[in-house]
Amino acid sequence: MKTIIEPFRIKMTEPIKMTTRDERVRLLDEAKHNVFLLKSESVMIDLLTDSGTGAMSSEQWSAMMRGDESYAGSPSWLRFEASVKNITGFKHIFPTHQGRAAEHILARALVKPGVLIPNNSHFDTTRANMEVAGAEARNLLTDEGMDLALNHPFKGNMDIARLEATIKEVGVERIPFAMITVTNNAGGGQPVSLENIKATKALLKKYNIPLIMDACRFAENAYFIQQREAGQKHRSLMDIAREMFSYADGCTMSAKKDGMVNIGGFLCCNNDDWAEQFRSLLILTEGFPTYGGLAGRDLEAIAVGLNEALDDDYQAYRNATVRYMAQKLDAMGVPIVKPAGGHAVFVDAAKFLPHLSPADLPGIGLVNALYIEGGIRSVELGSLMFGKGDAPAPHELVRLAFPRRVYTQSHFDYVVEVMQEVYAKRHEIGAHRIEKQAKFLRHFTAELSPAKSITAKAVA
Repeated sequence: MKTIIEPFRIKMTEPIKMTTRDERVRLLDEAKHNVFLLKSESVMIDLLTDSGTGAMSSEQWSAMMRGDESYAGSPSWLRFEASVKNITGFKHIFPTHQGRAAEHILARALVKPGVLIPNNSHFDTTRANMEVAGAEARNLLTDEGMDLALNHPFKGNMDIARLEATIKEVGVERIPFAMITVTNNAGGGQPVSLENIKATKALLKKYNIPLIMDACRFAENAYFIQQREAGQKHRSLMDIAREMFSYADGCTMSAKKDGMVNIGGFLCCNNDDWAEQFRSLLILTEGFPTYGGLAGRDLEAIAVGLNEALDDDYQAYRNATVRYMAQKLDAMGVPIVKPAGGHAVFVDAAKFLPHLSPADLPGIGLVNALYIEGGIRSVELGSLMFGKGDAPAPHELVRLAFPRRVYTQSHFDYVVEVMQEVYAKRHEIGAHRIEKQAKFLRHFTAELSPAKSITAKAVA
C-alpha cells in the first residue's frame, strides 16, 4: 500500500521558535507547571487541542472575503444556515461564538436543579455547563469503552441497558433530554456506531425523552461508521452524517473541530418552543440570531469547512496520520487507548507511570515531561480535569490532539522520538499537587507544583 499523502499543498508557513531544555524548565516553572498557562510561542509542537487550531483552506479564505457584516439577515448568514441545514436537516439554526456557548444556552433553557443528563461521556465544558445549571451529568459508556486496551470498533457507544436503568431509577420527569457525543472525546476519541445511535433514539422515544447530539466531531464519526460498520462502506460521508443527525432532536456544535475553522459553533433543534427560548437567550448572551457572536466572514468559513470535513480523502489522510503515531507508540511499548481515535492519540498515564497514584496526578507528570523534553504541549484528561473532590477520574489519560492540516510527518516523527526518550526515563517522573484551583473547569487555570509522591508519603 502506497504512503497516504496529505491531500493539500502548503502555501504559507509559520515559524516555530526553537527552545532548549533549560529554557523549558524555567518557562514551565513560570507557568505554575500548567501547560495551559504557557505562551504559545514557547511551544514547539502544540498538541494541546484540535479545537480551533487548524489551518483553513484556500476556499475558506476566499469565502471569508465575501463576508457581509450586516447586523441582521446578511447573505453570509443565509449561506451558513443553508450549509448547516443541508448536513443536519434541523429546522432551527442558531450560530454561537463556540461550542460551549451552545451548551450554555441549552443548559440555561432546559436544565433545572435536580435533573439528570445522561450521556455516553460528557466532555469538560458540557459537564460544567450542566452542573452549573444544577444537573447531575451521568456518563453511561459501554463496558468495552472502559477497557482502554481492548480493540473494539465502537468503544464510544452508549450503554443502552444502563440508559434504560437510569431512566427507571430517576424517572422520566427528571430527564429533560439525553445527550450522545460523537466521537466520544473523553472516552479516547472513540466513535459511536450508527446502530447505537439508532438504538439510543429508539429507547428515548419509548419514554418521550429528546436526544441532543454533541456533534463537534460528526465527520470523523461518520468516517468510522463508513470504514468499520457492516453495510456502510458504499455510502458517502455526507449521507451517513445526515442519517446520524436524523435521529437527534437537536445538537450542539463546536465548529472549531469538524467545522474546520478557528472560531464558531451552533445550536440546532426542531422543537419550536425550544427555539423561542434559545433565540431569546442567544440575543441576550451572544448577539442577534443571524450572527450569534460571529463575524460574517466566520459564518462563511464555517459554511465551507463543514463540507470539507466530509471529504473522503481528507478523512482518510487524517485517520492515517493518527493511526501512524499510535502504531509507532504501541510498538515501543507505550500504553495507549486502542484502537486509535479520530483526532488524537491517548496515552494511558496510569500504566505509563505505575509508581504514581491518581492523587499524584500522573497525567500532569507526563504532560510536563513531554514539554520539558521536547517542547511538546499535550493535555491531561485525568483526575485534574475530571476528578471531583477526593474521587479520581475513571482513567488517567494524556491526549495528543492533532490540529487539522497543520503538521507534517516529520513533526509527528519528532513527537514519537520525544515520547521514546520520556518513556525510557519514566520512573524519574514525579507527583504534582494543586496549589490553587477554580470551582469549575479547574484544569484551565490551576496552579500546580512538583511534589513527593502523595502515595509514598502516605506509606511513610
